Amino acid sequence: MTISCVGLSKTCFLLSLSCAALFLFIPWKQHDFPQPHCLPACNLTHSFTEPTPQGDHKTGYSTGWKNNSVDVKSVLGTGLEGQPLVRDTLQIKDIFIAVKTTKKYHKSRLGLLMQTWISQAKEQTFIFTDWEDQELRKIAGNQMVNTNCSAVHTRQALCCKMAVEYDKFVLSAKKWFCHLDDDNYLNLKALLELLSAFSPSTDIYVGRPSLDHPVETPDRVKGDGSVSLKFWFATGGAGFCISRGLALKMSPWASMGNFISTAEKVRLPDDCTIGYIIEGLLEVKMRHSNLFHSHLENLQKLSSDTLLQQVTLSYGGPENKRNVVRVKGDFSLEQDPTRFKSVHCLLYPETSWCPKPKSLSPVR
Repeated sequence: MTISCVGLSKTCFLLSLSCAALFLFIPWKQHDFPQPHCLPACNLTHSFTEPTPQGDHKTGYSTGWKNNSVDVKSVLGTGLEGQPLVRDTLQIKDIFIAVKTTKKYHKSRLGLLMQTWISQAKEQTFIFTDWEDQELRKIAGNQMVNTNCSAVHTRQALCCKMAVEYDKFVLSAKKWFCHLDDDNYLNLKALLELLSAFSPSTDIYVGRPSLDHPVETPDRVKGDGSVSLKFWFATGGAGFCISRGLALKMSPWASMGNFISTAEKVRLPDDCTIGYIIEGLLEVKMRHSNLFHSHLENLQKLSSDTLLQQVTLSYGGPENKRNVVRVKGDFSLEQDPTRFKSVHCLLYPETSWCPKPKSLSPVR
């Protein structure tokens, strides 16, 4: 199925918004959950931290964080107004997972993802690309979305793909929208634990900032550019998630091609534009989480004790191939240079291609 950036039917879109509006009025039940290994909000736990002012002065990206430990305190505590947290029974089928990729990475990156974590969430994962790859189409079927966007790595091309991701999510019945890049490993168990702490009908935007300070840009959407807006944004390189309730509120600036025009007005890339709309225009604060990771940080500093509690992982590019997580496993660095296979086998040891534990010989 081929989807263009602005070619979605307005009638279908309006119908989807009507359905979504009814969805938001469905009361959410409270459930008792076992204590998860994640932290739901920055003002409830120390697992959500602000980045330290240790960045790459050339790129502006933060390379250090105050704390990579996972503190499970307050997960079952009280909410912002002192009320008990409303827990939602969340399943993987409730999450719309969007993976952004491009033609040249179909084999080198997507193949690894489909062998590992995507194999556990085939029906929930949609691959947004810029080329009609017949081999990938045979494997992914309608889960592969040809955006018809440009394959060049420009602001316009990236925003084009994000626009298609957003519109396809809104037309779905999913409760959460989670965006990833094609060099991310997604820990589905950790993701469920994290998002289960929130109701999808509330305003939730969670991810990891790549800068150690908020972005400031002229407001050319609501104003004439004479006034600036400051906002945080979650880097797409580490992944981020948005609740359905909040995503629908983004509609005036994001739906049916409006995302592209909004990005052009503020001249920001895709992930920055998401933050601009949510924090700058809707005035909804981003939840800063250190459970998301991109190749821009030093992944070897990530504690191996908390590795399986992280939501996303990544690996270094051609210029820094050694920037991978430290994990013990039966695969050598040559066999598993990204360490994704090793992580996957720790999470899913029953996988057919994972090394089987060696049995001890009986004592005679």
